[in-house]
Amino acid sequence: MHTSMKALGLLALIAGLAWAPAQGQAGTNTITNTSTNTPTGKSTRAKARKPPADKGPAETRIERDKRLQRECRGKPNAGACEGYGG
Repeated sequence: MHTSMKALGLLALIAGLAWAPAQGQAGTNTITNTSTNTPTGKSTRAKARKPPADKGPAETRIERDKRLQRECRGKPNAGACEGYGG
């Protein structure tokens, strides 16, 4: 039984080695044929645009600067008001 398993494995190995080059040759012919038929330059398919991302309730940097300038008027230059108090 053990020798028949070795023989079966050897046959599978030989069949695999014989099958691999045949697939490789068929694949290269297919690739070269399709590459000559494809147009050069930009693809004809349009790219899908991404929908604008919702940033949520957070304020922008400009909005934050304006708010801090408004809230920090006349307060000491400390904490969150550092650089905005006047």
